[in-house]
Amino acid sequence: MKKMLMMITLSLLVALSAACGGKEEYKAADIDENVDKCEVCNMQVKDNPFATQIQLKDKKILKFDDLGDLFVWKQKNGTDQIGAQFVRDYNTKEWMHLEDATYVYDKGIRTPMAFGVISFQKKEDAEKFVSEHGSGRMMSSAELDQHKWEADPDMMKEMHGGHKHDENGDSAHGEDSDNGKTHNEDQEHMGHDETQGQQEHK
Repeated sequence: MKKMLMMITLSLLVALSAACGGKEEYKAADIDENVDKCEVCNMQVKDNPFATQIQLKDKKILKFDDLGDLFVWKQKNGTDQIGAQFVRDYNTKEWMHLEDATYVYDKGIRTPMAFGVISFQKKEDAEKFVSEHGSGRMMSSAELDQHKWEADPDMMKEMHGGHKHDENGDSAHGEDSDNGKTHNEDQEHMGHDETQGQQEHK
């Protein structure tokens, strides 16, 4: 009887340990701009705050140039094989688990594929961004699943000449797009290379 109780207790401890340590068995991979391509649009994944990644349970790593493309992939492929999802802090580029971040959406925020959602490690940083720029809607990771993931067509046309994802997820445009330009060339820079993440202010 004692032996059986010990075995049950040990099994429970192992299960508890696995549940608590689930996040720790996955670690975000570095971005290599020379080889990394987005799994959805086949564009170069840049080492910037907009890069995201999924790590499958078989340890395969999928990288995306925009958070929106990560969700496009999930909508097409489901979530059963996902082990972990990573996003980056908009200010520091530090990797974090997708469910641990706070998000800001505004159609005027320039992201590589014009989905307009950026991530923050600290909720107060997201609040500060919204306050400073006078627009934007904060979202939790849970709310991302209900978000309508659509690229802004006008921004896409301006940045990529009308790029659309085809049925295979391949890019319909070349590598030398105008990705990251502001709606107005003289718009104030907001702290990141090529002015991506900037908002349109009228």
